Amino acid sequence: MKAKIAVIRGDGIGPEITDAALTALGAIATKFSHEFVYSFPLLGGEAVDNTGVPLPQETVDVCKKSDAVLLGAVGGPKWDSLAGHLRPEKGLLGIRSALGLYANVRPAFLYGALKNSSPLRPDIVKNGIDLVVVRELTGGIYFGERGQKRTEKGLTAYDTEIYSVHEIERIAKIAFEIAQKRRKKVTSVDKANVLESGRLWRGTVNHVAAAYPDVKLDHMLVDNCAMQIIRDPSQFDVMLCPNMFGDILSDEAAMAAGSIGMLPSSSLGTGTLGLYEPIHGSAPDIAGTDTANPIATVLAAGMMLSTSLGLYRETEILQLAVENVLDAGYRTADIYTPSTKKVSCSKMAELIALQILQL
Repeated sequence: MKAKIAVIRGDGIGPEITDAALTALGAIATKFSHEFVYSFPLLGGEAVDNTGVPLPQETVDVCKKSDAVLLGAVGGPKWDSLAGHLRPEKGLLGIRSALGLYANVRPAFLYGALKNSSPLRPDIVKNGIDLVVVRELTGGIYFGERGQKRTEKGLTAYDTEIYSVHEIERIAKIAFEIAQKRRKKVTSVDKANVLESGRLWRGTVNHVAAAYPDVKLDHMLVDNCAMQIIRDPSQFDVMLCPNMFGDILSDEAAMAAGSIGMLPSSSLGTGTLGLYEPIHGSAPDIAGTDTANPIATVLAAGMMLSTSLGLYRETEILQLAVENVLDAGYRTADIYTPSTKKVSCSKMAELIALQILQL
């Protein structure tokens, strides 16, 4: 097949990890006789430097005309002093909104070869980690009214958590549908004991659950959920989270699974167009050193193959290639132990690509 893919390299380690993903995709294209046509629109700090804004309209237009979008990472201290509307992260929020991507799917899986890389005790990880965080992406505190004002207490800042029934219903349906294809359990995360938005969230999720009688629903307060991920991550199947809670908890789940450099994500809406990226940031401290872990981005490209392009066998081969390379003992710096073989970001990509071709 022929597919148009918009590749947003972004900032920091973004160019390195996206190049690694393209190396793996090149092997997939060769093995299965596909043609992937790439464009490279700007977003984030790179866009600010070149166009003056974090999300140029041209980037939105290019992405809308593509079959899928692959993203590296955005942001860094270079742009920290900019006004809020010019920060690189504003571009990331903007592209999700512009493309109508309201659901962020973040799988956390602990590979057998990486059990020693998890900071959790062996007796905790012996049952494995295999969960999916389904995060609402275009509502909540990240998109509510915000600002600063003068009060009797001095300069005061505010950010507003806001959700509608419609927003909660559509993300809940995605979580339940994913659970139906897995172990049929949804844990909905909120703060219903304190927040009015949490009470609306819980009530709406209960309403949606009635249409999925084959799926077990539990509710969990976010602070307890953070503790339970450390106590026993194997208890979770699908975690349904508001925007900010999902952002935080998925990073915690990533670390429990060995490294934040291992976890991919997809941002989805009502159509097949999706945005695929690692869940980690731009890591400016190691940018340009060829030491970043590209596996999350490679796996994000794998999610793209199946979800947006319908290439399910290709995704299986890519995932198996990653597993084989890890089983062979190859590690980037973040997951390296003295008994393994340390490789660079680009070398890891080459090893995965070679495995793809050999499978």
